Amino acid sequence: MADPTPQQVREFIAAGLPCSHLEVEGDGRHFFATIVSPEFDGKSRIARHQRVYAALGDRMREQIHALSMKTLTPAEFSAQAHHRT
Repeated sequence: MADPTPQQVREFIAAGLPCSHLEVEGDGRHFFATIVSPEFDGKSRIARHQRVYAALGDRMREQIHALSMKTLTPAEFSAQAHHRT
């Protein structure tokens, strides 16, 4: 089984989790994702990560060896964007 591309990982996450913003970078084995979803509202960082792992399901174990992620609500993402300008 070939290693997934960042685009495939992005599609895997998007298929299982409604996202308002989603970026994935990686080299086929290690990935970094910025995931913005209204579903994260009121959830701890651990609960947010568990939600992403649930969206990925078996692919997390079989194809994606390492996934680092930043999980934000739309409001948190918007606040971060304002700090960058």
